[in-house]
Amino acid sequence: MTNSPASRLAELGIILPSAPRPVANYVPFVIEGDYLYLSGQGPREAAGTLRTGKVGAEIGIDQAYADARLTGVNLLAVIQEALGDLGRVRRVIKLLGMVNAVPDFGDHPKVINGCSDLLVDVFGDAGRHARSAVGFGSLPNNITVEIEAIVAFRN
Repeated sequence: MTNSPASRLAELGIILPSAPRPVANYVPFVIEGDYLYLSGQGPREAAGTLRTGKVGAEIGIDQAYADARLTGVNLLAVIQEALGDLGRVRRVIKLLGMVNAVPDFGDHPKVINGCSDLLVDVFGDAGRHARSAVGFGSLPNNITVEIEAIVAFRN
């Protein structure tokens, strides 16, 4: 595996989409010092289609994992827009992963691993992060997952 995040994305066959635009009154990211704070992103396909549904009902763990991975791709697109180069990422600090799940669903960490695994694949050890993975009774537009992140970067 090469060291460049761009090379790793190419190896994974991932082409970053344009960064998703906010759907309400907020900005997609804030830079404060050497930290990038990313607003929550969801599983939006490049064509704009949202992946929706209730995990543990009509959506299984494998599909929800894939949705979290897609959400990670969207987070990477926002990082690219904010920093201009994924190579500036020093460390992924923290993720908050929210799963739109039925009340008795308990595998939230397995779902959010879709994003976590992607970040490690792209950034190596710098992609390892602290994380919370929690269930919610609903998410905006009935999306399956929403994930936000904090990233340290090089100036």
